[in-house]
Amino acid sequence: MFRSHTCGELRLADAGKNVTLSGWVQRTRKMGGMTFVDLRDRYGITQLVFNTDVNAELCERANHLGREFVIQVKGTVSERSSKNSNLPTGDIEIIVSELNILNTAQTPPFTIEDNTDGGDDLRMKYRYLDLRRTAVRKNLELRHRMTMEVRRYLDSKGFLEVETPMLIGSTPEGARDFVVPSRMNPGQFYALPQSPQTLKQLLMVSGFDRYFQIVKCFRDEDLRADRQPEFTQIDCEMSFVEQEDIINMFEGMAKHLFKELRGVELTEPFQRMPWSDAMKYYGSDKPDLRFGMKFVELMDILKGYGFSVFDGAAYIGGICAEGAAHYTRKQIDQLTDFVKRPQIGAKGLVYARVEEDGHVKSSVDKFYSQEVLQQMKEAFGAKPGDLILILSGDDAMKTRKQLCELRLEMGNQLGLRDKNKFACLWVVDFPMFEWSEEEGRLMAMHHPFTHPKDEDIPLLDTDPAAVRADAYDMVVNGVEVGGGSIRIHDSQLQAKMFEILGFTPEKAQEQFGFLMNAFKFGAPPHGGLAYGLDRWVSLFAGLDSIRDCIAFPKNNSGRDVMLDAPGYLDQKQLDELNLVVDIKEDK
Repeated sequence: MFRSHTCGELRLADAGKNVTLSGWVQRTRKMGGMTFVDLRDRYGITQLVFNTDVNAELCERANHLGREFVIQVKGTVSERSSKNSNLPTGDIEIIVSELNILNTAQTPPFTIEDNTDGGDDLRMKYRYLDLRRTAVRKNLELRHRMTMEVRRYLDSKGFLEVETPMLIGSTPEGARDFVVPSRMNPGQFYALPQSPQTLKQLLMVSGFDRYFQIVKCFRDEDLRADRQPEFTQIDCEMSFVEQEDIINMFEGMAKHLFKELRGVELTEPFQRMPWSDAMKYYGSDKPDLRFGMKFVELMDILKGYGFSVFDGAAYIGGICAEGAAHYTRKQIDQLTDFVKRPQIGAKGLVYARVEEDGHVKSSVDKFYSQEVLQQMKEAFGAKPGDLILILSGDDAMKTRKQLCELRLEMGNQLGLRDKNKFACLWVVDFPMFEWSEEEGRLMAMHHPFTHPKDEDIPLLDTDPAAVRADAYDMVVNGVEVGGGSIRIHDSQLQAKMFEILGFTPEKAQEQFGFLMNAFKFGAPPHGGLAYGLDRWVSLFAGLDSIRDCIAFPKNNSGRDVMLDAPGYLDQKQLDELNLVVDIKEDK
């Protein structure tokens, strides 16, 4: 055995035991005739002691240990004279009697400690070293515990875990597919699944009435902090259910995860909010409800007083930042610069302070009487010491999204987005379709298999843009952690949906014939939901990016800098695949 105990296991009760430990050298310290070595493994750190007076040759060997050397020691557990309360093993040390160097190591390119000196790119290049850091390892341990709890919960509710294939056919709608050439079928390609959507529906047709899978999904889209080209879904589907059944089942799972993994007991039902209200009051379909600052529309109050910016606007709205009237002109100028950034796109910002006597002082005083400003104050329910921030624009939806960014920025600046506070809700009643300028047609907001609300089905013929979907998203702290819908199980309704989305019957048959044909053999009513595992873990770990809860992530360009992938294929491989690479130059 290379070890009798781990480096995080021994305590004062073990004093006097002869033990064998193995691990990596975290650091060495020489003090007089003593050498101290911190030995690290996945479980913790234990201090080793070498004494010149006891064994000079052994101590000399210890003095030549480098960082990250892999060693094995034998020795006796002893009580530490200067205890370290920051370490679980801080009451003991090992008086070493034997040292074996199992492997030497080059000096690592960054310090393998919680507060490392390695930048993102360097850490990703040497990710196998970065994973030795406690902070990163804990994220993967949390991920493991979460998948175990998900399996435990779903198993207790009668769900079966079923694997679906990774090589499937390419389907339109949604994001861009990653494709894989088929050597045995020249000129033809598989696609990697964006999700197992149609496959899990087929499992419902097969009579597997409760399915789940913790599965890799692939989307070839532009990346950001909460996106990776490959990500992991907790994918679930149920038969003979309505929306309420699914919401109750998976709200139960979320509460189970909060309790088991974060020790947070959520007893109240999650709030429910129609999509239209989420957009109207928060400018987002995933509002962060840890704080207020609900939008107030001001068209009726501020239009028609000669301020051309407002008089010509299609939307005027604002937020009230409680207690922020102390903001200086410089701070407000910085907020103005923030909303004018190209990625937000507002033209400017109007502000108003509520002074101690209730008087309102605004940046547009010359256009508005105190009486009108007081009406505005009343609309917000603003109090002395509050700061009102207003945006306007000629596109209501666009301006609301700009106001959403401003609201989140103010939440950050005022410390209202506490990562240890959780605000959970369901956003429901999504629109069935959204208009695509690029395509010049209606597109499915979720996917083509989403069931419309029964009462809206007649509108499919007269006003499809007004149809609402039996769709729902779970949102926690402004992050969409999961979403799903009731699915269409009727062949005629599905054909109607394809027609509205611009598919000819032939094209629909070509792309989705396997599903439509399956429905002819008795499809049960069914629906489901998919959680983003990476997002759940990052939320529970208090991370701003999903990257640090994935063992080997890609960077923002979709590259794995450790493996240097993607890479080029040699000509022999290309020939076998019947591929010719002809890279088009940017025009």
